[in-house]
Amino acid sequence: MGDIVGYARVSTGDQDVAGQTLRLEKAGAIKVFTDVRSGRTMERPGLEALLAYARKGDTLAVVRLDRLGRSLGELLAMVALLKERGIDLFSLEEKIDTASAAGELVFHVFGAIAHFERRLITERTKDGIAVARARGKHPGRQPVDREKVAAALKLVEAGLSPTVAARQLGLGRSTVYREAKLAGVRRPPL
Repeated sequence: MGDIVGYARVSTGDQDVAGQTLRLEKAGAIKVFTDVRSGRTMERPGLEALLAYARKGDTLAVVRLDRLGRSLGELLAMVALLKERGIDLFSLEEKIDTASAAGELVFHVFGAIAHFERRLITERTKDGIAVARARGKHPGRQPVDREKVAAALKLVEAGLSPTVAARQLGLGRSTVYREAKLAGVRRPPL
């Protein structure tokens, strides 16, 4: 049997990893790696150091699963990486241990739920678009008013900046720049 290595993470410097570290050490972690990083970034030097340190047969322990990943997708990817390397995952709060058949099953169920959730979102989006079209609406970006674009191009040719022309006609600045470039329209020199 391998060693237990812990991973503790807090999001800001105002928070402290000491509580997590203490719990992980009580759970048998011989070494605890830490990060003070937001969960939004996967750039975590402490986690990278842990992965470099851990060996086949070891167990990565966390206080809660959200310390390891922000989303179910991130967690599943991490568990897959750990499994590839022969490292188990143990979460103290959720009492999930991938070394056991039940723990591994839980993660397979999580994966199935994540897949189901992605499919539901896709289906709802398609249904919403179909309902909007049935009501005569056209979802997505609205077509550009060609008359306003022509007027904006005349203003730019007359010496107005594309930004000012766009503002006066209620068009997006990038639209006027793009259309001016496509039409080869340039402002006269000042």
